[in-house]
Formats: sequence, C-alpha cells, structure tokens
Amino acid sequence: MKVANLFHFKSERIKVLHFTWFAFFVSFFTWFNMAPLATTMMEDMGWLTAQHIAALGICNVVLTIPARIVIGSLLDKYGPRMVYSGLLVLMSIPAITFAFGDTWTQLMISRLILGSIGASFVIGIRMVAEWFPPKDVGFAEGFYGGWGNFGSAAVAMILPWIALSVIGGDNGWRYAIAFTGVFCFVYGIIYYICVRDTPKGKILIKPKKAAALEVSSWGDLVQLILWTIPLGGALVISSWRLEGMGFISNEVLYMIWGVIGLIVIYQIYNILKVNVPQLKKGIPEDDRYKFKNVVALNSTYFANFGAELAIVSMLPMFFQMTFSLSPTTAGLIAASFAFVNLVARPLGGILSDRMGSRRNVMLIYMLGIAIGLVLMGLMNSSWPIIIAVAITVLTSVFIQGAEGATFAIIPMIKKRVTGQIAGMAGAYGNVGSTIYLTLLTFVTPQQFFFILAGGAFVSLAICFFTLEEPKNSFGDEYYLSSEEINTMNNQHVPQGVVQARGTNLN
Repeated sequence: MKVANLFHFKSERIKVLHFTWFAFFVSFFTWFNMAPLATTMMEDMGWLTAQHIAALGICNVVLTIPARIVIGSLLDKYGPRMVYSGLLVLMSIPAITFAFGDTWTQLMISRLILGSIGASFVIGIRMVAEWFPPKDVGFAEGFYGGWGNFGSAAVAMILPWIALSVIGGDNGWRYAIAFTGVFCFVYGIIYYICVRDTPKGKILIKPKKAAALEVSSWGDLVQLILWTIPLGGALVISSWRLEGMGFISNEVLYMIWGVIGLIVIYQIYNILKVNVPQLKKGIPEDDRYKFKNVVALNSTYFANFGAELAIVSMLPMFFQMTFSLSPTTAGLIAASFAFVNLVARPLGGILSDRMGSRRNVMLIYMLGIAIGLVLMGLMNSSWPIIIAVAITVLTSVFIQGAEGATFAIIPMIKKRVTGQIAGMAGAYGNVGSTIYLTLLTFVTPQQFFFILAGGAFVSLAICFFTLEEPKNSFGDEYYLSSEEINTMNNQHVPQGVVQARGTNLN
C-alpha cells in the first residue's frame, strides 16, 4: 500500500479507513475539550482553582485503563462498528453534562465517565485489521492512529476560537464544550450508517468467550494474571494522587482501593473461568499463540506512549525554564510532538510493512527512543536551542513511530482476540503515563528523561528476548487456525471468498 492509495475514495476499504480515523479524531477532540478552556473556566466559575483543574486532569484518564480492557472484549464480541458508534453516542452525555456543570461533584463525575472515550483507539485497531491484509496493515494502523490522535491538538487550536470568537459571552466556553459532545453524538450515528465490520463475503471471527483473553498454555495463564495486576495498580496510584491533593479523604481512598481490589480479583476469576476448561481440554497446536509476544508489546506501549503522554505534560515548562523562553515559544516547541504524530506514526507502520522484519523495526525504534531520551536528559542551558529542538523532534519521531510499529504487529498475534490484545497494550500505555507522571513529582526534568530512557531500554531487552516475527507477517491474509476456518465454514461462508481479500484496493 502506498500513500497515493489513501486518495482512492472509490475503494470501500479506503472509505472505512477514513471514516475510522475520523471517529478516533472525534473521540480525542471530545476527550481533551477541557484543557484549552481551563483558565476561562476558572475565571468564569470563581471557586475553581488550578488544583481543581489538575484533579480533573487525573479524572480524565483514570477510567481509560479499565475501559480499554472492557472495550477490547466488547468489540471482539459485537464488532467494531457497533461498539465504536455506541461509545461515541454514550460519551456525548458526560461531555454535555460537564459543559453545564456548576458543582465540583458534577464536573468530577462527568469527567471521570468521559475518560472512557480514551478507549476508542482500541476499536479502530480491529476495524482496520479487518479491512487491510497483513502486508498493508502497518501503514493503515499507523495512519489511523497518527491522524486520529491529532484530535487532541485540533481541539486546542479550534475550541478557544469557537468559545471566544464564534459564540462569545460569559457562557461561550460552556457551549463550545457542549459542541464537542454534540459532534460526538452526530458522528456516532454517521459511523454506524456508513461502515460495516468486514468486507463483503467475509465474517468477523469472534473469540470462544469474550470475558477474558484466551491463552494457550498454563505458563501463559500465569503471565496473563501477573500482567493484569498492574492495571489495577495504576488506578491505585491515581486515586492516591487525588487523596494527596486533598480531593478525597483517607476513608474514601481505602474504599476505592477495596473496589479496585475486588475488580482485579473478579477479572482474575474471569481469566480462570475462560481458560482453565480450555487448557484442560487441550489447545490444538495450530490454534496456539505465545503470550510472551503480548508481554513484549505491552512493554513497548508502556515505554513509548506512556513516555509521550508524560513528556507532553512537562515539555513546555522544561523548555521555558531551561532556555528562558516565553510561554508561547515553549508551547510551540511542545506542540511539535502532536504535529510530528501526523507523519511519524504512519511512518512506523510503513517501515514495519516494508523492511522485511517487523521485529527488527520494533527493536530499532526502541533503541532510538532510548538514545534520544538520554540526549534529552543531558540538555542544559548551555546547549544551542536549535540542537535541543532537533533532538526533541527526532526523539518524538522515534517515540511515535514505535507506536505505529507496535500496532503493526498486534493484529497478527491472534486475529480473533485482536481487540483484547490491543486493549491490554493500550491500557499499558496509560499505566506508563501514570507511573511516569507520578515519578516526575520526585525528580528533576533531566533525571526524568533518564528514567524514561531506562524504561525504553528495559522494553528493548524484553523485545529482544521474547518478541517473535508474527506468522504470515507480509501475506495477503492473516494466519487462521483450523478452528477459525471451521468457524467460518459453520457460518456457511465459502472459504475461497473469505481468503480472497488481498491486494486489490479498487
């Protein structure tokens, strides 16, 4: 697949790709609707402080972690079209509620719920994988992620203009935020009408049970349980940060921890319920996959996306304080991270498609991240600003290219559970940002960059020893086990039709 193919609008798969990246764009446009109007909100409401805004920022991402796990299961069971449309329509409610909230409780609860829209990214991963063959999926996934993620930058540029110039008045910010909710609702309907889950003549292969991720061995079962626990740990850390800021009491904190513990236990129960009977029965050899590949990609997204979210939050202040820049100039430099995403993430997918080894591309990207972050850790006021900016942009290229390379591999690990694998890897990106941002409060910015570099080196080591080249990495079709082929046959879909999806983009 070439860049020129993106303009073949008569191709149904290209239409689906554009509808889907824009769904992701709308999701992030709605999700980050508070940040550009935070100061306006404080001025208008009077009682709202910077501490409240910081707490709302935490609330904005807390439920994204469990939501990505839940959404991953739902989309494997019901299909990406229904789940994407449903999520957009449902999330319009807390977006509008937040816009017209007058009390702390209203703002906090609506922002907590709205954080679930961050799980939207996972849905498109499976949708794109259903429409593009292995040899093209890296570029398609990278384009989806890179351009969709730009919604967070677009809202920062557009929403203040809508609030202050188009609407105006004391309540302009409220109507501007409400507009994102309406936008979200309308596009949810449009998406449901305009796309379908699979190309004509092809079925959506579903997992045997969607309550938890399927594994192929007892050792993998233990690993899945161990890698489930940190997802709850990130929620514990987020609630602890809210308690430290004075927004919840010790008693409420302990209650939250108890609920998180019960949820983790329930998830482990589901993991055992889904997998123990199947493992006792025996998994056919050709239906097995190795969970260590999931582990490797969890670590890469922890190290790259987690680092991206953390760096974006502190980069403006770092440049402003280190190089004595104006807030505007420092903000423009920090904005380069969002703009680079438009090219860097698709580039990661393209290289994964074309370099002959998706594993080696992943390793090179993680090494590049580690080296770039070490150089950023060495920056000080004696450095020429142009060199500092160049290194920052180059590091961003590696970080976001690695994100594209990560999701160029995920659809090939085990096709029928792509949503759950993508959900887990995506959740680990948020775990990474949670842990990194917590560590940032204890160290200097330079030390922080070295910590991020350390995370990238650890991920590099994990990938080097565990990540394998996926089966049929560059073929015209995904690898299917005998059980999956039987599933298609049982649904009376001719195998020749199912396997026919290939290179024709017309």
